[in-house]
Amino acid sequence: MAQKDVTHQQLIWYGYFLTLPIDENWSVMAEVQERHFVSPFAQHQLSLRAHVNRKLGKSGWTATAGFATFFQSPNNPRSELDLVEPELRAHIEITYKQKLSKLTIDHRYRAEARYFHNLDLEEDELVDGFFFGSFRFRYRIMVSYPIWKGKENQVLKVIAGDELLVQAGNKVSYIFDQNRLIAGLNYAFSPDLNVEIAYQKWINQRQNGGYYNRDILRLTMNHRLTSNKSKD
Repeated sequence: MAQKDVTHQQLIWYGYFLTLPIDENWSVMAEVQERHFVSPFAQHQLSLRAHVNRKLGKSGWTATAGFATFFQSPNNPRSELDLVEPELRAHIEITYKQKLSKLTIDHRYRAEARYFHNLDLEEDELVDGFFFGSFRFRYRIMVSYPIWKGKENQVLKVIAGDELLVQAGNKVSYIFDQNRLIAGLNYAFSPDLNVEIAYQKWINQRQNGGYYNRDILRLTMNHRLTSNKSKD
């Protein structure tokens, strides 16, 4: 990175993740994330995602398929353009949860197909249709360790992780896409509701060369809906 053109930026991400169990093995998950620059304040991304999860027995493995829509504002918060570019993503993934005494390790393997909205570059406007941009492959490892437990299922955990993203396709200039390092705290009010505050270092390859070096504050709520019957 020291030999490349590097742009430093600061952002805040807000996320709400909702899980709707169907039965013991199936569940549906919906999420919304808002991302904006800090200085100057400017919109960066809005993402909407939904997917279906299937537990693979009692092995700790889960399979997932889903779809997302991203609304991408300019990567330069000082840009005079207000064009928002939609992106569509279909994904499949498998996850594996390891329990090592009090330590929990989560592995996530995700593959995405990315479709970008057609643009008129001369007029800086959207035109009809989408085109296939790239495949992207992601591996994330997250660890968590409880450091405090309350009397009514409240738990405070330390979390840390890393995610590597690589891409492939005819329109791809670089195989390496991103790396995301994260560390923070997760507080569970109950088994069905927790909040998370974390710092994330986001290194993002620019397609025309150089990198974005981003410092991010992440604020997340995870909410699982369960029926009264399932709680009794």
